[in-house]
Amino acid sequence: MSTSMVRVSDASKVILKELASKTGKTMQSLLEEAIEKYRRWYLLEQHNRAYASLQKNENAWKEELEERKIWDQTLRDDLEEEDHSQNES
Repeated sequence: MSTSMVRVSDASKVILKELASKTGKTMQSLLEEAIEKYRRWYLLEQHNRAYASLQKNENAWKEELEERKIWDQTLRDDLEEEDHSQNES
């Protein structure tokens, strides 16, 4: 794995060292975890904004709801209900 140097403020370095000491993780792994968590948060934030925008568009939202109804009908195609009551002993 290749690495690169990244500059962080002195305050961030102190926090990283403290967290590394408390968790037993390296500063590098803590940064990698933080970056991945931020990436996931950002992805969800973008998704939520797009979803909110869709809801504001009356026609687009109506189409979305109609499409959901269609998909809901296909979820149980050819599936039989299982009787779980007999498994409770």
